[in-house]
Amino acid sequence: MKIKTKTFVLSAPDLKRCPVSTLPEFAFIGRSNVGKSSLINMLCDHKDLAKTSGKPGKTQLMNFFLINERWHLVDLPGYGFAKISKSTRERWETETKNYLKKRENLRNIFVLIDIRLEPQKIDLEFMQWLADHNLNFSIIFTKCDKVSSNQISKTLKLWVKELQKMWQELPHAVVSSSETGVGKDEILGIIEAMVQDSEMG
Repeated sequence: MKIKTKTFVLSAPDLKRCPVSTLPEFAFIGRSNVGKSSLINMLCDHKDLAKTSGKPGKTQLMNFFLINERWHLVDLPGYGFAKISKSTRERWETETKNYLKKRENLRNIFVLIDIRLEPQKIDLEFMQWLADHNLNFSIIFTKCDKVSSNQISKTLKLWVKELQKMWQELPHAVVSSSETGVGKDEILGIIEAMVQDSEMG
């Protein structure tokens, strides 16, 4: 897939203010500061499509982008640590989970994981929540340019070990870098296949 057009649609604080649409949607989510905005910008060949920040918690609304007039990319608030009040964080998480559970045209959720870190409880719990609600998701390991190939292999083995404790069939995983573009074609290929399935009915 080649992304030819990308248009910001709107930012929604909750499900009822999301755009009225039947187009397939693909949501991106991860812990605060996982590199989500940078990854979205890399996928779309646009350095400022999603706002990046060194401070966790930059994304505070659900941001919708129309891609190629065929599908929506949805940039969701991060979960976990962010320098915001507990009540604000809880509201984000409530509204985000409400969107994930009830948005009928949501086709896949990309869960971003920093490959420099060993498996974290918060990420495992979030994936388990997705599975408990029968939500389709894939894993994107970010920042692979920051570590050696040996470290990537070691971390992936740790993740496989943890995920096998939860499920027999593991979610699809992609190793990526916003700096080098590694993983871009694979991620867009996953989206393209699902968009085509939706268009065929």
